Amino acid sequence: MAKPLSILFVSSEVYPFAKTGGLADVSYSLPLALRELGHDIRVMMPKYGSISERKNRIHEINRLRDFAVMVGDIESIATVKSSAITTSRSKVQAYITTNQNYFEAKKGFYSDPLTGIEYADNDERFIFFNRTVLQTCILLGWFPDIIHCNDWQTGLVPALARTEYAKEFKAAKIIYTIHNFGNQGSFPDTSLAKTRFPTSALGNITHNERLNFMKAGIAYSDRITTVSPTYCAEILKNKQSSNGLNDVLRARGDKMLGILDGVDLLTWNPKIDPFISKNYDKSSVQDKIYSKEALLHRFGLPMRSNTPLIGMISRLNEQKGVKLILEAAEQLFAENLQFVLLGEGDPELETGLREIAERYPDKAAIKIGFDDELAHLIEAGADMFMMPSLYEPCGLNQQYSLVYGTVPIVRSTGGLADTVREFNPQNAEGNGFVFQNFDSAEMVAAVQRALAVYSRQDIWGMVTQNGMSEDLSWSRSAKQYSELYRNLMKVG
Repeated sequence: MAKPLSILFVSSEVYPFAKTGGLADVSYSLPLALRELGHDIRVMMPKYGSISERKNRIHEINRLRDFAVMVGDIESIATVKSSAITTSRSKVQAYITTNQNYFEAKKGFYSDPLTGIEYADNDERFIFFNRTVLQTCILLGWFPDIIHCNDWQTGLVPALARTEYAKEFKAAKIIYTIHNFGNQGSFPDTSLAKTRFPTSALGNITHNERLNFMKAGIAYSDRITTVSPTYCAEILKNKQSSNGLNDVLRARGDKMLGILDGVDLLTWNPKIDPFISKNYDKSSVQDKIYSKEALLHRFGLPMRSNTPLIGMISRLNEQKGVKLILEAAEQLFAENLQFVLLGEGDPELETGLREIAERYPDKAAIKIGFDDELAHLIEAGADMFMMPSLYEPCGLNQQYSLVYGTVPIVRSTGGLADTVREFNPQNAEGNGFVFQNFDSAEMVAAVQRALAVYSRQDIWGMVTQNGMSEDLSWSRSAKQYSELYRNLMKVG
């Protein structure tokens, strides 16, 4: 049996301590799955002001108390505390960076929750956090085989490990996972001095004459991964997807790899989900009807036999393709269907969706906001799930839908292309309905294909069974990461 590896997994969000999106879920589920494979994995993140020490059982470690961290010429004090993420099967140690000024005094993670304005000192906050990651290892005398960093907020860790701390971390292999190119941690050139990097390193940490955390992560890591194989290929080809970092990525294209995110089956599983009306599995998928009735009731829509219900849970922004729904409303709601949406975001899109709900009161209903319990009920109660994304690095909701026997209708991009295959009634292969171009007419055509199959319940059962038979567990993804780590260790 192969020797377990020591792994430090660094993220700005880890569920249940802090979550704004999928990054937190990945930073919870993947370390637990790697722990189950036998690895000594520990996670590290900052402690924002909204995190309760008492509720999360966060406590002090004597040798990680009150150590100096330099941000530019200013010395700040860090105390790194300890907690754990646990399930019934495994437990992962968590190190949590605390500092009154940078983190504890601020309720938000990256921006003020009241105004939505990003904190002016985000450059200093994450320079500080990145430095504490490596200093913590040194203070503990623990030098992991693998340092696995995630998104822009951790991008300076690889750069520090290969410059200022090169001697201490010479044996460590570094993975940098990009979850979304949308935000690269780009700051004015005045931020460069705060990093304390030597002049020789500045070319690797600057982009368009600005400090760029993500470029630093890309330049100094041994492997760069994205959260799906197709997204990896897309961002290597498409300058728009990579937000201007395309040339940097291409230069390291042989070091890039896409590994699909998985589903936390302890949280998203119709067999044990406490938030749905009646639990079910592949053999009792007909019991979805109880959740459908409850869902229609919650949204104030009538229950109609033989009328499919399409669900959608989404941030309301350009990326998620909501404008295609607005453009195609007349054609969509001329069909025999009902539609429910849970989400929040762009006020203009919110207004457009509310107008649709008013125009088609017995067919469409919208809830602005986020409600985790309702999200589970939508996944269980809807017959189909809509994801018409402009781009989608991985996407989790289409995977949840497959697990719940809810048939996805998606645009072929990123992780959606990797997980959803067009259903073919002739050979009963495929698990959803797919359209290629970001075009409302193509989206409507995909919905119409889904409706045609739904009208034949014998065939519809095949689509749902195909989806529920997929292996979307984190154990599959964790094995791929474990193999990547081991291959890197062999390189020497």
